[in-house]
Amino acid sequence: MKIIRAILRPEITDEVTEKLAEAGFSSLTKINVFGRGKQKGITVGTTHYDELSKTMIILVVEDQSVEEVVKLIKCKAYTGNYGDGKIFVTPVDNAITIRTGAAGL
Repeated sequence: MKIIRAILRPEITDEVTEKLAEAGFSSLTKINVFGRGKQKGITVGTTHYDELSKTMIILVVEDQSVEEVVKLIKCKAYTGNYGDGKIFVTPVDNAITIRTGAAGL
């Protein structure tokens, strides 16, 4: 299992999550976050915004689904501009459902 964390532009998040659901990946978590990338914020006129509003989606998938999920996210979130986001993929040792105690997805 892998956990995929994608930090995205808030205005594109719904399109990304809808596309993931259409592909069978409907279980996820969305969190409103603030941060900055390599550009260290953005300057508009004389005002500098140190941290920008983003949305992080988190989902856990089987190893064989990682490539498909990453491809879907990249396809829907891409604008070609700075700030399109970042995707992190890390291993998950186990997942346990609290209600049933069942292990795995």
